[in-house]
Amino acid sequence: MSAEEISIEFENMRELYEAYMPYLKSGGIFVRTARPYPMGEAVVLSVTLPDALEPEQIEGKVVWITPQANQSSTPGGIGVSFSQDKAQVQGQIEKLLGSMLKSDEPTFTI
Repeated sequence: MSAEEISIEFENMRELYEAYMPYLKSGGIFVRTARPYPMGEAVVLSVTLPDALEPEQIEGKVVWITPQANQSSTPGGIGVSFSQDKAQVQGQIEKLLGSMLKSDEPTFTI
């Protein structure tokens, strides 16, 4: 069985900042979704970064789950840790976000 593909498009840096998970060793992204995913499930992300013309493919696995009916204002979804990042999307994201990575602004994950 092949991994499910999830498409994500970031229209601006704020959206990217709110979803990026820099504290994961290989990087990761929070994906808003109502679909339930089990921990550890393999997925393929098709990520379009701000101002990019084409999406990049990243293999990952579910390492975080935020239920739809959670008590905070955080949207429901999953955190996906990058496992195969041949397009080096983690580096592209960190370059795009730059000093925003040191911000105290809340994100969807912490």
